[in-house]
Formats: sequence, structure tokens, C-alpha cells
Amino acid sequence: MYRRRHNITARIFDRQIHTPPPGTSVHRARRFYENIVPSSTIYDVECPDHSFRKFTEDGKYLISFSRNHQELIVYRPTWLSFSCKQEDCDSQDLPQKAKKFESFFTQLYSVPLASANELICKDFFLYAESNQFGLFATSTAQIYDAPATGGAIQGVPSIEKITFHLLRLEDGVVLDERVFCNDYINLAHSMGVFIFDDLLAIVSLRYQRIHILQIRDSGSLVDLRAIGEFCREDDELFLNSSTQASADKRGPQHLLSNNIVNVPRTEQPAQESPFLSGIKQRLLSFIVRGIQNEEKDETLRIQTLKKKFYFHFQDYVDLIIWKVQFLDRHHLLIKFGSVDGAVSRNADSHPAFFAVYNMESTEIIAFYQMSSEELYLLFEQYCDHFHIPSKSSPYMNFISSHSNNIHALEQLKSSKNKATSFPLFIKKVLVSLPFNCQSQSPSPYFDQSLFRFDEKLISAADRHRQSTDHPIKFILRRPPHTLKFKIKPGPEAGVTDCRTKRISSFLFHPILPLALSVQQTLFLQPAVVNIHFRR
Repeated sequence: MYRRRHNITARIFDRQIHTPPPGTSVHRARRFYENIVPSSTIYDVECPDHSFRKFTEDGKYLISFSRNHQELIVYRPTWLSFSCKQEDCDSQDLPQKAKKFESFFTQLYSVPLASANELICKDFFLYAESNQFGLFATSTAQIYDAPATGGAIQGVPSIEKITFHLLRLEDGVVLDERVFCNDYINLAHSMGVFIFDDLLAIVSLRYQRIHILQIRDSGSLVDLRAIGEFCREDDELFLNSSTQASADKRGPQHLLSNNIVNVPRTEQPAQESPFLSGIKQRLLSFIVRGIQNEEKDETLRIQTLKKKFYFHFQDYVDLIIWKVQFLDRHHLLIKFGSVDGAVSRNADSHPAFFAVYNMESTEIIAFYQMSSEELYLLFEQYCDHFHIPSKSSPYMNFISSHSNNIHALEQLKSSKNKATSFPLFIKKVLVSLPFNCQSQSPSPYFDQSLFRFDEKLISAADRHRQSTDHPIKFILRRPPHTLKFKIKPGPEAGVTDCRTKRISSFLFHPILPLALSVQQTLFLQPAVVNIHFRR
């Protein structure tokens, strides 16, 4: 099925993986999907009681986890086949045997990932397509009132053990693991981790470090650098040697004092460094230089420094790293904000700043407020540069954005024209930056040049939605604007108990006319899984 020379869908797909020719809104071969749609549905299909996560970007695997969050179960999407004795098979109901999950998916393996006191983070999964490696995470429970020792940030929770597992998805072999102890990494929706080709960025919120790792072809995870307290590899050595030289100059009395101070005491927290972290030093230096370069007059320069820098100095010092994404192999987009915003469920209401950091020169090269009009204009014109698809993932070229799709741009401009406050509108738009890694489906049915649908109910974004009993309509974008297919989550007859809150998630295959809708309640009842496909 996935050997491309035998798959007509994949062969046609190969013809249209590049961007559309100049002056066109959609590649002509892309319109193939206007008539190949998942218009048939099997409601409440018989399937294992698993937590289904997503299809991989190349469509080769369906990732799921056991309900007890201990095991990873990987499936291979297949295709429904059955025999029919009548002449008009399309009008006949499917055989009962065909209405099963196993008719569409073949289980490849089940792998236990979590130890006795760890659980799999069901919202976390990243895919390295070039090697067909999968990155998964397990962790122990959060400790919300953990003491801030050893340089940890006060107010950030702690997790006793976080383990990242690198698997070869072809056979489920665990190739490497990386463990973080007494740390806090935001695993929800993969927010604290970003993958770009063979590079991996992991953000430690508790210790304010950005760990840069490389995924080798052999399947090993190799540390490249840690950005935060230090920026260059020899920063720590330089500071330690400078401290030692200073101690030697102060003579024996200082050494005696040190010996007294450093007598081990029970439950005594580690002494904090008197220096600001390397990344914070870079940030403050960039802000000061920017103000100095703006004003040529010495008097105005001093006044501006007082107003824009010294007055807000402590606010800048208190900023912590929230989130990170790669812009390319050398540059990071870093989001800074308050401690409260980093651990809040509603970080949107907290002020934030963006910085562009060059990993090679260790310099901040740009700094923006959340309401920056300059950053908004860059985002409006070059939105695709913030998504950064892997070079080996041509499927990701199909994700609609306002910088590559006229209909998405019209929606953005309409929202902008309706906004009562432009700065507030900018904040609302930029709050999503940096994007969660691999957070959007490349399915052609979310291509806004092909179909129109209600984005409040369904979209390419990987997140749960409030469930509805009404079918979600996909209408042809071109005239005659006909209804092409509908996606209805939940039971075919609807739900009788309207008081129960239900949420739905949608898993679309990136190539085939195949999708899963999963409707569940908050009371751990078995989910209602529907399969949407083309007969």
C-alpha cells in the first residue's frame, strides 16, 4: 500500500508536492482530492479501547496509547476490502466483518514504555520522518510546591523523572533514552520540545536551560549545547577560573571563611550564582544597545535609557523562558514571560516578549513585545517561516496559512478590520507563537483552496474541540460550491444526554481519504470512534 509505485494516490501526490506555480492559488493536481473524499462513515466502530494520538506525517503509522498510559501501540493503515455478489456494490451495506477497526488498521506491535511510577504523556509525540523515528515521553506526577533548590526557579513545579524515548517505528525498538530528574518540561501538546530535521530543542522551565540535541542516524541522542546559564561551551570554565583567581588574591582569610560557610548543613539549598544567566545578559545587552543606537543626542539617550531600560530593569531580569522553536539550524525564536504565565493554564492573559537568538554567535539579534507591529507584519507576510517543515516532509507544504493562501489571508484581514483595537488584535494573533511542533495536519481536506469548513468545529490544528451533534460540512471552494462530504463525530443517532460535556478530536490521514473522529466524555467512558473513508 505504501510502496509508491503501487499506490495511485501516492503517485499522483508526488506530482503536486511542490508549491503552486506563480499566479495560481492551488496546484492543478491538488484538485484530485476534490472528488476523492471520505464521504462514507462507520459509526461507533468496534475497536480497542486505546487513546489514539495521530497519524505520522508520511501516513505510514497510526500512533496510540493504552488507557492505563503504560504501552505504545502502533498500527499500519491499510484499506478496506470485501467481496460483493450484487452488481451495484455501492448501494449495498458493508458486511458486518468489514465494520471493524481491523479492516482499516493492522497492529504492528505493542511496546511497554512507562515504568511502574511513570505514565506516558498521551499528548506528546514527535516524528523524525527521515529516519522514521518516534520521540515519546513518560513522567512521574508533578510536585507543585517543590522547593527551589540548586538554581531552580521559584514557583515552577517539579517532576521527579521525565524520560524521552527514541523508537524506530518500523519495529518498535527503543534506540535511546534521555532522562531529566527533578525538572519541569512542558509535555502537553509537545510545547516544551521542538524538532527540526535532526536537531532537538528541549526547554527546562525549572532550570531555564534550552538543551540542544542531535538525533543521529544510528538512533542515538547526542548533546550539542545547553543555552541558559551559559551560552558558550567554555563560559562555565571561564567563570570558575575567574572566581578561583579572585579567591587566591584575597588570601588565607577568605579561604578560612569559605571553609566555614561551606560546612555541609542538612536541607541547605545550593547557593545561587551572583551573576545573571548568560542568555539574560545577552538580552539586556541587546536592549541597551538598541536604545543607545536610537538616540544620537547624549541627553536624550540618558533619558530614554532611564525610561525604557532602568525603569523596567527588574521586569526584564524576572523574565523566564517559556517556549522555543527553531527558525532554521542556527536561529531560535524564544518566548519570554513571567513565572506565573509559564505555569498558568491561561498564559494568553500574561505579557510576553519574543527574542531571536543566534546559537553560533550566541547573540540576541531581535527583540519584540507581544504587541509589536513589526513582528505582526513579518508574521502576516511570512507565516510559513514560523512553521518550519522538515526538508524530508513535503506533505507539510500543504498546510494553509495567510501567507500562502488567499482565503486564509482574507479571513485574517476580516478579523483585523473587525477588531476594535489593533494592538489587542496583534496580541491575539501573536499569542500562538512559537507554534507547537508538528501541531497541524497536512491533510488535503484542510486545504482552504479546495474546501470551506467551519474552523470553530474543525481545522488542521491538533487539539480537542467541543463536540457537536450536527455534521461538519466540507463545501467545495470552487463553483458550484457543492457539499462534498460531512464528518459527524459521536453516535449516528446523536446523544440523548445533553448535560454531559463531550469533546471530539479528528485524525486525518495526510494522503488517503481516511479519517478518525473520536468523541469522549470527561468521565473516562469508552470513546466513540467513527471511521470516515471513501468506498
